[in-house]
Amino acid sequence: MGITNTSPIIKQGWMRAVIFLLAFFACALLAAFIAGYVTVLTKSPASATVTISLFITAIFAILLTIVFTKTINRQPVNSLGFQWHGYQHHALTGICLGVALLGAGSLVLFATGNLEWNTIAFPASDIFIALVLMGVIALAEELVFRGYILNNLMQSMHPWAALTCSAVLFAVAHISNPGITSVATVNLLLAGLLLGINYIYTRNLWFAILFHFSWNFFQGPVLGYEVSGLPLRSILQPELKGPWWLTGTSFGFEGSFIATCLFMGSLILFYTVYTAQYGKPVAATQ
Repeated sequence: MGITNTSPIIKQGWMRAVIFLLAFFACALLAAFIAGYVTVLTKSPASATVTISLFITAIFAILLTIVFTKTINRQPVNSLGFQWHGYQHHALTGICLGVALLGAGSLVLFATGNLEWNTIAFPASDIFIALVLMGVIALAEELVFRGYILNNLMQSMHPWAALTCSAVLFAVAHISNPGITSVATVNLLLAGLLLGINYIYTRNLWFAILFHFSWNFFQGPVLGYEVSGLPLRSILQPELKGPWWLTGTSFGFEGSFIATCLFMGSLILFYTVYTAQYGKPVAATQ
């Protein structure tokens, strides 16, 4: 009986990551084209194009990651970091972190007179759509940037270098989001580092997926900040005052300098905790 070859088809992890990234961007372009066509065909408002495009891109990204993992890496999908047993506390930390950071930042804006909420509503259909959409997007982006790209880069370079590269790619992938600013660009880089720091120590995705989901959902559908130009109604209707660099304005709270401080503080905290708990990042294997 022959021995099954489970080594990757492409030996270098960095090369697998580059090829995968190019395929991902191609899928994103195709999704944007399909979304535009669907919007015209169904005579939907132009704002719906963003929602449709993000959803299709997320589905393509999930399928693409599965295909690359099984055919190029010759590994099961679980190898990306889906073990649940023993990682529940990381998952809980992730979902609580998004709520805590946005809550703290909003309290600062409110206390300084830069934020007021005018009305409260509960648009059930929009909240349901947001739950599904934010969940799919969080899963897809974490599969792409942490599960596949960071995972494979760690097989070719030092974990911290791999984390930095993946964070830069994560920021570049969001550079075309509506309302992008210099502060938002820095925050995207910091967010990429924060989303990935747990992964280089645990090789598990649950912290990143649930932090990503809770951040997007609590930021947009709950608190009413902008999220990637999505035309969804929120529970709270905010009125922002003050300079753009403080409030984030049209980019959302993640375009605020307050978010910069919160992300940097969180990175220092997690680095300290993980260094004490694990000593050093987990060595990657082929």
